[in-house]
Amino acid sequence: MQSLQERLQKAYNKRFKSTQKRILSALHDAKIDEANLSLDEVKLISDTFIATETQKLEEDVEELLAQKEAIERALEKKSEELQEKKYEVFNILEEEFSKDDALLVKLHQVKLQSIDLYDILLEMVESAIITALERESDEDVSEAIKEVIKEITFESIKEGSLNTIRVRKILSTILATAIEVAEATPNRADEILRATLKGMRAGLIQSIDRFKKRLAYMPVEAKHILIEDYDTIIEDLNQTDTLFSQVVITQASESSQVIRKILLDINNEMKYDLEELLHISKETAEVMKERFSSFAKLAVKKADFALNSPKAKEAKRMGIQAFSVAKEALGHALKSAKDAMDKK
Repeated sequence: MQSLQERLQKAYNKRFKSTQKRILSALHDAKIDEANLSLDEVKLISDTFIATETQKLEEDVEELLAQKEAIERALEKKSEELQEKKYEVFNILEEEFSKDDALLVKLHQVKLQSIDLYDILLEMVESAIITALERESDEDVSEAIKEVIKEITFESIKEGSLNTIRVRKILSTILATAIEVAEATPNRADEILRATLKGMRAGLIQSIDRFKKRLAYMPVEAKHILIEDYDTIIEDLNQTDTLFSQVVITQASESSQVIRKILLDINNEMKYDLEELLHISKETAEVMKERFSSFAKLAVKKADFALNSPKAKEAKRMGIQAFSVAKEALGHALKSAKDAMDKK
């Protein structure tokens, strides 16, 4: 005697145009006793019809997924080639312009608008930590890493918006890069990560303090861009300590067991040290409320004019300008750290 599944498959007729007609005719022709079906039989009937009806779609999905994976691999390869070619061009120009500092600064501004900023940030952090590790004194290494990470964090954050997504991305990129170096240098992992987190905290505090001082001098158009995200920034400023800890915890969860323990231990130790960060953040939030709360009520009415004015378009590029002399700033920070060590 044929099984239930075999009877359904034999009775199934693809010539009917509608799904309803195909299923109902199969149930009828297979002589299904619907009143006495068990739970397992109902499941088998459903699974049989689903498998039959979706077979072509499943095949299409598999084919598209294969194409997607191939396209993603091709895109990744081409993106890497694109960045490498850009670096090649800029390296040639940097060598040609090396004797003119003013010209180099202009070239770096163009370069930083043409190359992935987070890619540059990653390279800067890796280079800074490795350079510091070349020093023999443990005390000097920790201080050098802390200072240069502070400088990099400050330079990365200071010009752009203080919304959570942007700040989290910058902090995560810095910490993820430090973790990679720590993984490769396990005997110094603790000091690398401890100095990195202290530097990140100090740089974040410095950038928020600078932001607070700049609020009074921003042009109207720049204020409008700030107020466009007013509520979010106010909320973010009131929980920067939580944001900082979340970055650490997230990166820890994606790391090896050894690195995870180090990060979580340092994060617990730093909870009390984050009071200064939260204090300056709340102060900045209050300054924003005092200066821009009334402006915020008019922001929507002024949107069309403000967002399309030349000054607004220029202000939107403030984030890009953040790294205009990033490498030079890094060089100065490293040089200062090395000079201090040499004196000792």
